[in-house]
Amino acid sequence: MRNRLPSLSLSSYGASWSVNRRIAMVTCAVAVLLALAGIVAVVTGSGSGHQAAGTAASAPVGSRPSSAETAPKPSSGSESVPKPPQIADPVAYAKATAQMLWAYDTRATSRDQQLAGMRAWMTTETKYADWASVAGQVPDPVLWSRMADQDQHATAHVTEGHYPSAFKQALANDPSAITEAYIYVVTVNGTQQIAWKKGGSGAEERAVTLAIQCRPNHDRTLAALAPSVTQ
Repeated sequence: MRNRLPSLSLSSYGASWSVNRRIAMVTCAVAVLLALAGIVAVVTGSGSGHQAAGTAASAPVGSRPSSAETAPKPSSGSESVPKPPQIADPVAYAKATAQMLWAYDTRATSRDQQLAGMRAWMTTETKYADWASVAGQVPDPVLWSRMADQDQHATAHVTEGHYPSAFKQALANDPSAITEAYIYVVTVNGTQQIAWKKGGSGAEERAVTLAIQCRPNHDRTLAALAPSVTQ
């Protein structure tokens, strides 16, 4: 049986974070600021929310990233991190964002380049940006180096994206509240294909709930990732 390194994914590495810590972080940085009734339940993943599917091994406790990690300067795109697209529809942008998050190539991209490329997708409004929830998807330098030693890389296929029912209900209850931050909650589902040296490979289902900012006359941007998935 081939040994498998921990993969860069929401369901595996991200799950090693303290759930309470991530919920508190997202609630403070995103949910409260959205000023949208009922959005807390969507972003924190309470109620019927569930973790993304997958069977990859979690990263070791000692390799968790620090929440105080300095955010890198936005990049125009690196070897394996595409530039953010100019897409008007929040769901379409969320699908492109999920595909970006689930794809990586340690053979051509350093960890710093990966983070900088991801940072370019984020909103520049610090009041709403929760960079820690996004950066937390990238393994620490030691684990990234181990992955690079094995030429680990991944591609992603997005199958669908939609507004969770809780978000649609909250929006229907108070349509004008969205104009505070113009942040939409979108859940995306798909598949991640992972490969490494000597023909090693695997595929896993993926799901993520994202907060997408869509201010009028501005490019769509990513504000945060929820710690659990809400359908």
